[in-house]
Amino acid sequence: MSRIRAAFWDPAGERYGIPTYPWRMAPAHLLTLRQLTAEGLRPGGQGVQAQVLWRSKRHGAPGVRAAYLYDVRFALPKRTASPRQRAALAKANAARRTCPECLRDAGYVLPRHLGVCLDCADEAAHATESARGVAA
Repeated sequence: MSRIRAAFWDPAGERYGIPTYPWRMAPAHLLTLRQLTAEGLRPGGQGVQAQVLWRSKRHGAPGVRAAYLYDVRFALPKRTASPRQRAALAKANAARRTCPECLRDAGYVLPRHLGVCLDCADEAAHATESARGVAA
């Protein structure tokens, strides 16, 4: 085992407070949130059971990164939304895509800094430019 891996090997949790493993060396029953989700599971109220630590140079700054692990044996199936919840989400998403100026569904979530669809924002910008040109 390399020195880097040995630095993160703490299955008893004496050094880091919780069981800690190097990259790709955690037991098979411990999964990340993404791995649980891919299996159709959720943590089910359990806290973090362990962590994986590794050295990273992401964005140019060296440091140590962590991924938290949950025990698959205590995981529960993911909840499914009720038909009413799905309808409410569809309505909310439609409202986020509807332009208040032209009242069209833009097909994308409207940028919050503009508050309108890109077509309406372009028209407003051209109107402002032409008004400035006339005033000058």
